[in-house]
Amino acid sequence: MLPVGPTLTKFPSGKPPIHGTLEGRYVRLELVDPKRHGHRLYVQSHVDEATKRLWTYMPYGPWDSEAAFMTWLESQAPLTEPQFYTVVDIATGDPKGMLSFLNIRPSQGVIEVGHIWYEPKTQRTRLTVEAMYLMFRHVFDELGYRRLEWKCDSLNAPSRSAAFRFGFRFEGIFRQHIVYKNRNRDTAWYAIMDHEWPAIRENFERWLEPSNFDAAGRQKSSLGEANRRLTGESQGG
Repeated sequence: MLPVGPTLTKFPSGKPPIHGTLEGRYVRLELVDPKRHGHRLYVQSHVDEATKRLWTYMPYGPWDSEAAFMTWLESQAPLTEPQFYTVVDIATGDPKGMLSFLNIRPSQGVIEVGHIWYEPKTQRTRLTVEAMYLMFRHVFDELGYRRLEWKCDSLNAPSRSAAFRFGFRFEGIFRQHIVYKNRNRDTAWYAIMDHEWPAIRENFERWLEPSNFDAAGRQKSSLGEANRRLTGESQGG
């Protein structure tokens, strides 16, 4: 007999991600609302040349004007794929960045997180980590997905480092995968499986506890180091 994959005893739920709000201790993920979020999101990502570099590895942006950005945002807000969220700081009510679910295949139990950006001063803080935690928890614990994917330009070192930090395992490079902004993209693929999630979830929850931070807000233990012990991955695969 020819070899085949194992027979499943638990099948994907077939549920799409919630088209609503996900709330944690530090951040709330709200469906993108151009009227409430648009101006602040534009300012945070277009204030100078340094912030405009947030769009280097995106298939769109930066925009020449706030009006152009708002036109794009208004076209994306109603979509369910990609399904865009604004990351809102609960303490201040201030939008801090965007992210999305995409490549959503509920019947197969596969989904991707992507289109992620944050204002520079918010990067690598409790807010960004909890935003990821809320998405991952929703995918695995509430929707019953089997596989969570992360993909990025193979030259995008910060994104590859973030995948490693959040517990993804490197799966390889798809060469000449996409053409965007008139240039080639080789795509690095990462994923977390449902059976890997419980241990990763524990690391997230331990890291997010207020006791993990000193009076100045500095972490006492490293999320990346904790997940590296689980996955055995080195940065970038």
